[in-house]
Amino acid sequence: MKFMIKGRKVMGGAGEGEALVSKEPLSFLGGVDPDTGIVVDKQHDLYGKRITGKVLVFPRGKGSTAGPYTIFAMSKRGNAPVAMINLHSEAIIAIGAVMAGIPLVHCLEENPLERIKTGDYVRVNADEGTLEVEVCSGEKGERE
Repeated sequence: MKFMIKGRKVMGGAGEGEALVSKEPLSFLGGVDPDTGIVVDKQHDLYGKRITGKVLVFPRGKGSTAGPYTIFAMSKRGNAPVAMINLHSEAIIAIGAVMAGIPLVHCLEENPLERIKTGDYVRVNADEGTLEVEVCSGEKGERE
């Protein structure tokens, strides 16, 4: 099964891949290791997960204004997500996405944290503000 969600572009471009979804805000500075792309914040629900190459879905960023530099460093090291989706992007994530060239959308017509699940395959066209989501089914992660 597939569905579409429309939102607003923060940083243009396109990216696609497996979704990694968190209902918690994420701090990139100190919360994500830029050398591995692994979430190292032990209090975060994505602790131990690698965000590299994923479509990262989370409500918003938090923490230090140095967070954009961590996102940029991840991009330069090949450890960044291929796209990001927020409920409402704030300056930390928006600036990081622009610096790193990572497509970013927010303010979607439906709550992406309720519609998109980890493992779903998501195509982000930030220029158009659209997401195409292919729902993953079964325990083997097969798409419908």
